[in-house]
Amino acid sequence: MTEREITPGQAGDGIERYVDPTPFDPMQAEALTEAQLRYYQASQWQIMWRKFRRHRLAVWAGIILFFFYLNVPFAEIIAPYSPNQRDSAHLFAPPQAVHLFHEGRFVGPFVYGFEAKFDLEFSNWVYTPDHSKVQPIRFLCFGAPYKFWGLVEWNFHVICPAEGGTLFLAGTDRLGRDMYSGLVYGARLSLTVGLIGVAIGMVLGMLFGGLAGYFGGLVDTIVQRAIEILRSLPELPLWMALSAAVPVTWSPLAVYFAITIILGLLDWPALARAVRSKLLALREEEYAKAAEMMGAGPSRIIGRHLLPGFMSHLIASATLSIPSMILGETALSFLDLGLRRPAVSWGVLLNEAQDITVVIVYPWLMMPVIPVIIVVLAFNFLGDGLRDAADPYR
Repeated sequence: MTEREITPGQAGDGIERYVDPTPFDPMQAEALTEAQLRYYQASQWQIMWRKFRRHRLAVWAGIILFFFYLNVPFAEIIAPYSPNQRDSAHLFAPPQAVHLFHEGRFVGPFVYGFEAKFDLEFSNWVYTPDHSKVQPIRFLCFGAPYKFWGLVEWNFHVICPAEGGTLFLAGTDRLGRDMYSGLVYGARLSLTVGLIGVAIGMVLGMLFGGLAGYFGGLVDTIVQRAIEILRSLPELPLWMALSAAVPVTWSPLAVYFAITIILGLLDWPALARAVRSKLLALREEEYAKAAEMMGAGPSRIIGRHLLPGFMSHLIASATLSIPSMILGETALSFLDLGLRRPAVSWGVLLNEAQDITVVIVYPWLMMPVIPVIIVVLAFNFLGDGLRDAADPYR
């Protein structure tokens, strides 16, 4: 390798500098370290992943969401009871605390049994722990039977109550249904309604936003006016009106898909505007013009050349839209306009807490608020991390 020529230069500040006029090729292996070479050869997604890993809060939010979504396919196995299983002997039972030691002796995870008494003066159930009833918690056990995904009969659980005992980690409601099992099963509907709704919104947003941004003119005007009309309507009352139109005779599964479609149909305008603004700029790029001159049709130019250029931004925007969908389903079910029993979601569980008097006496009925807050915050932090990672100027 020949020695490069070094020529002096002046910057106008009295300091002599030397400039190397030899062109620098960043892909020359001998000019780069191994780490630099990996950086220059990395794809867009690899660079985005490296930037995302530096956002510690977003990484922890993603881990939390992973464990929440782990409940979705395995709710029957994780929950100790069926969400609609009633126990008439334990109405409005408080949460049972988990202990490890009994009278100074290590027993392992266990709960104390209850002694129930109805208070005639205040008309409420009063439960006191019975320390003579030590009920060890069983793990990887066989308990209440269920149909896994409604298909296979089984009775295997991760956690079970003691034989003849109870295990109410989050208490029970007015019919003696276990709140913890309801929370586990409720994650299946409350978390998936956001994913499916956002998928519908993304398809519609990319379709209408892509048409408006690429063709412009009359098509752009029609799409923009439709977006303005939808954005001018108040969101929650519109959700309530459309949900109230769903027949009460429909099955829980049909109502679930109806609510999901409603949320998805009303979420696409914001994404469509983002797609439109990006395509208005990208359609004038040289590679888009070259594809058009080579005979590519509009659908191929939009789908293969323009949309992939900012797909990372769309994913970040979609991640930030999921919390609003979860809150929308929760609000509709809380107001008895969404899902209803026997379907179980976090909003359905919160429907039991509409009476403020009941909440004051039995505060554990507000337990579904906790996972809703955690998931919404986690999605917001995850979306912030993805948005920063997708930003090429950061």
